[in-house]
Amino acid sequence: MGQASWRVGQWPWLPAVPARSQRRVIIDNDFAGDPDDLFQLVHHLLSPSVDVRGIVCSHLPPGDGPNTAEEAYAAVRDLAEVMRLDVDDYLHVGASEGLASRSEPRASDAARFIVAEAMRDEPGLGPLFYAAGGGLTDLASAYLIEPAIAERMTLVWIGGPEHDGLGYPPPQVSDPEYNLGIDITAAQVIFNDSAMPLWLVPRSTYRQCLVSDAELRRRVSGKGELGAHLYRAIHAVVESPQLSDLPSCETYVLGDSPLVLLTALQSFFEPDPSSSEYALRLCPRLRADGQFSRFLGREIRVYHRLDLRLMFEDFFAKLDEFTDWLSSERPEGASVAT
Repeated sequence: MGQASWRVGQWPWLPAVPARSQRRVIIDNDFAGDPDDLFQLVHHLLSPSVDVRGIVCSHLPPGDGPNTAEEAYAAVRDLAEVMRLDVDDYLHVGASEGLASRSEPRASDAARFIVAEAMRDEPGLGPLFYAAGGGLTDLASAYLIEPAIAERMTLVWIGGPEHDGLGYPPPQVSDPEYNLGIDITAAQVIFNDSAMPLWLVPRSTYRQCLVSDAELRRRVSGKGELGAHLYRAIHAVVESPQLSDLPSCETYVLGDSPLVLLTALQSFFEPDPSSSEYALRLCPRLRADGQFSRFLGREIRVYHRLDLRLMFEDFFAKLDEFTDWLSSERPEGASVAT
């Protein structure tokens, strides 16, 4: 990596840095796949209300290749290079494939890190959120290694199908839902076998997170090397030959961005994601085919309306601030605020 200008947990472009404890966040995503996860990662890293403890680079579905967790790691390092960010100490490569059973963890650096962070016991620690935008292999493995982590974190997950009364599936829907289908067994461990608090953003909700190409052209693509990198990543998907049979469209779903909305953009008084709406539902039991069956005893949050204005305007504003600062930095780098 070239010379870095800043490190995770520092915001040298801001006039002040947090003086109080922050919400701790572990980010878990399949960064080798849909580039909405890159937008989410940038947004989280630019948000001073959260303490990003680590970034888990997780695998894609089996049909996408054998080394997608390593490819995810490479994608994050490429992004960090563009951001001139020193991120290596925060990256953790996940398992290369899903769970073989509901009782056998997949050993990985990521699973060991999750256990260590969840079991930390120090004065003044903020609450821990696990922000996942892909499959749940590494979190489920960590739980199987140390079940006590379930009571020490809240899982915010972009995934799963629609919930009765809260949304309808799109036409020609994929079954199971994409993120759930990455590792259904891992999702069974978390839903069926653990008591971990869950905040779910199901398919009918994350599909609300539409931005137009005009917005991306005007508010992202011209924002230095970072904006160009993000915009190119979107268009690499849109212009992919494998998707040439899809009709022309001028929007894109940045479906992982709710992970930032629900963790970093909580209210100041009585902290909570107060501008978005959820229903309390009994946790569904997942079958091996990825379908819901009966319900379990614990309640979970199922988000059905998101504050898209806050989420996207905050991203655009932070991207402006960051790229203005980065463009003013000398090539050799300036001193970093602490």
